[in-house]
Amino acid sequence: MFSLDEDDEGEISVGESSDAEREMTPDIPEAPSVKTFDDGGDFEDASDVDQGTLRAFVAAVIYANAAVLLVALGPMVWFFEGWSRIGLALLVGGLLAGVRTYQTYRAWKRSRDEAEADADSDDSVSGAADPDADATSPEA
Repeated sequence: MFSLDEDDEGEISVGESSDAEREMTPDIPEAPSVKTFDDGGDFEDASDVDQGTLRAFVAAVIYANAAVLLVALGPMVWFFEGWSRIGLALLVGGLLAGVRTYQTYRAWKRSRDEAEADADSDDSVSGAADPDADATSPEA
């Protein structure tokens, strides 16, 4: 009565794409390779980072996390629990942690700019005395 193949037995393929759909579908892109730490979990390559930069980064992350937590928690404690003094203290503490985050970043940026300025002034002084100093090889 129905014109169905005997192999299909009335089953419909749900979720399977047809040949035409497969031809029109673009290829799945490959993710680019990224430099990572060792697969064993060692952080030996982390020693490449400047210690001042690492210290400033960790301090800024801790301050920023405290700021987000306290700025979010303070008004909620004040509104939902009615603890106005504790809520206000949490909010002010969060704002101060946010200011400290900015101060940490600015101090790191200032020290980095000073180091670059010192390196530039050293290069200009040594470069003016002997302009071909970089061109000669140490073996010659």
